[in-house]
Amino acid sequence: MAIKFQYNKTSLQGLEKQLKVRERALPTIKSKESALRLEVKRTKDEMIALEEKLEKEIRSYESMAALWTEFDPKLIVVKNVALSSKKIAGVIVPVLDEIVFDIKPFSLFNQPFWFFDGINVLKALASTGIEAEFTGLKLNMLEHARRKTTQKLNLFEKVQIPGYKDAILKIKRFMEDEESLSKSSQKIMRANQEKRRKEEVKL
Repeated sequence: MAIKFQYNKTSLQGLEKQLKVRERALPTIKSKESALRLEVKRTKDEMIALEEKLEKEIRSYESMAALWTEFDPKLIVVKNVALSSKKIAGVIVPVLDEIVFDIKPFSLFNQPFWFFDGINVLKALASTGIEAEFTGLKLNMLEHARRKTTQKLNLFEKVQIPGYKDAILKIKRFMEDEESLSKSSQKIMRANQEKRRKEEVKL
């Protein structure tokens, strides 16, 4: 990204102001990027743990597969998933507060004795599955925010700050050269005037 500037004092002051803004913002962006990186890692670990837990739970109930044909899946449904939100390094992320199930009444005398356990099994599986899905969503949001913050950090650190510094240096050198050139030309003019005066005196 080329920084546009002119070789004058106004342009120099504008660039110095822009540089200060970026240099002031840099520590904040760095700490935000660092916090998001940590949170992404923590959420990834949480996601892996939940997926492993879900797999383990499914495997442990595979032996009961034949019994599930007798079970009525309409007995338990997810009624509501309660969410709230919190800020992590300036990014609003959802928080899973509660999973509400609706359990239909059934007769313990007319149904197999294990139906009650079956409901608890499905409740546990659904809870882990929803939590894993939800954590995946949260992870995507955090990764997106982390990528954007890293891009901004790189833009400031590797492009804009060095670009502004370089442009400021160029303007300063140009103005210094112009000043020394002006002083030199004034000296030459004075020397010429002095020479002319001396020649006029001789005449």
